[in-house]
Amino acid sequence: MCFGDLLLFYVVTALSLRWIATAAAAGPSSIVIWIAGCLTYFVPLVFCVLELSSRYPEEGGMYIWSKRAFGEFAGFMTGFLYWAANLPYYPGVFYFAAATALFIGGEQWQHLANNSTYFILFALGGLILGLALNILGLNIGKWLHNLGAIGAWLPALLLIVMGSIAWLRFGSATEITVVALLPGANLKNLFFLSTIAFAFGGVEGASTMGEEIENARRNIPRALIAAGVVITFIYIAGTATVLAALPAGEVTGLQGFMQALGKVAGRIGLEPVAPFVALLVTIGSVGAVGAWFAASARLPFVAGVDKFLPPAFGRVHPRWHTPYVALIVQAVIAAVFIFLSQAGTSVKGAYNVLVSMGILSYFLPFFYMFAAMIRLQREPAGPEVRRVPGGKPVAVLLAVLGLLTTTLSSIVACIPPQDEPNKIVSVIKVVGSCALMVAIGSVIYALGKSKRGDRSLGRQLRE
Repeated sequence: MCFGDLLLFYVVTALSLRWIATAAAAGPSSIVIWIAGCLTYFVPLVFCVLELSSRYPEEGGMYIWSKRAFGEFAGFMTGFLYWAANLPYYPGVFYFAAATALFIGGEQWQHLANNSTYFILFALGGLILGLALNILGLNIGKWLHNLGAIGAWLPALLLIVMGSIAWLRFGSATEITVVALLPGANLKNLFFLSTIAFAFGGVEGASTMGEEIENARRNIPRALIAAGVVITFIYIAGTATVLAALPAGEVTGLQGFMQALGKVAGRIGLEPVAPFVALLVTIGSVGAVGAWFAASARLPFVAGVDKFLPPAFGRVHPRWHTPYVALIVQAVIAAVFIFLSQAGTSVKGAYNVLVSMGILSYFLPFFYMFAAMIRLQREPAGPEVRRVPGGKPVAVLLAVLGLLTTTLSSIVACIPPQDEPNKIVSVIKVVGSCALMVAIGSVIYALGKSKRGDRSLGRQLRE
C-alpha cells in the first residue's frame, strides 16, 4: 500500500459514523467527552503505534511488539485476542449498515427495522463479500477499503455542512449551554467514555501488514497523524451537528446518523440527498469490515508461520498470495457470532450485545501493547526510528495513560445499558464470550508449543 491507500485505510478502520449517533444520544456533554477520550486514549494510541511500528515494522504489528517485550505467550495472546475481538465487531458494523440501508428505500423499507431475519441475511452477505475480495488480495481488496473511507468521511462532511446551514437558519434543536456541556459523574458518561475509546481505535490495524506497506517507517507516521486530525474533527463536528439537528432524546444508535441527516436535509430542502448518503454510509460500513478483515487475518497467519496454530493458517493462496485459510476461518466464526448475538433478544438488543462484546474483547490485547511500549523503551533506537516527542519519559507517560483508560473502559463495558431487558443474559454473553476466548487462546498456545517442541525433539533425534 502507498501513502494514499494507507491514509484511507486508517480513516476507514478508525472512523465509524455509528459512534457519532451514539455520542449525540448522550447529549451535549458528549462533545467534551470526545475531547477527553481523544487526549486520554487516541493520542497515547497514535504515538505508541507510531514509535512501535517504526521500531519493528515487520508483518504482525501488535503480535511482534508484545512478543519482543514479553515473550512468545504474550505475543500469541495479543494477536489471538485482537483477532478474536473482531469476530463480534464485524456483525455489529453490518447491523449498523443494514439499518442505514433501509433509508435508501425511504419509508417503504422501514418495516424491516425490527426484522431480525433481514439483519442476519444482510450481515452474512457482507461477510461473504468482504471474504471474497480479501482472498483476491490487497490489490483488489484495497478498492473496497478506499470506497469505504469515502463512504465514511463524505457523508459526515455533508452532514456537517448541511447541519451548519440549518443551525444558522433555524437555530439548534438541542440547547447547548456551558452547564449542558459539562459531563456529570454518572454511569452513563462512564459507559460512553469506554465507547469513545473504542471508537478511536483502529489506527493500529495497518501495522499487521507492515511488509505490504511501501516504506512503512516513513509512510505510517505521516498517515497516522493526517488520519488522526481528520478522524477527530469529524467525530466532534459530526456530533455537534447531530445535536443541532435533533433533540438528544430522539437519537438512536442504529439509525441516529441517518435520522439526523434526513432531518437536516428536510429543513433546508434537500430531501433527495438522504438516499444517496444512506448508500454511501452502507458502502462505508462494508468497506470498514473489509479493511479489518485484511488486517486481522494477518495475525493468525503469522501465528501459523510461528507454528502455534495449525500449519494451514500459515498458507498463502497459490494464485493471489493471501492468507486464505485464516480469512475463511475468520468469516465462519464471525457468522456464528451473528446468530449467537441475536439469541433471546431484539435487533436493538443484539446490536448492543455485539457492541459490548467488541469493546471488551478489543481492549484486552491493548494491555499488552501499552505495557510493551513501556518495556521496549530499554532497547536502543536507531536514527531511522520515529520516537515519541520528548523521548522515553513522555513515551512511558502516554503508555500509562493508555493503560488506565483501557482498564476503566474494560470494566465499564461489562455493564449492560439501562434499557436492556435481559441484563443478566447480556452480562453473561459479554463476559462469558471474552473469558471463553482467553481460555481458547491459552489452550491453543499450549497445544501449539507442545507440538512445536515435539517436532524440534524429533529433528534433534534424527540428527
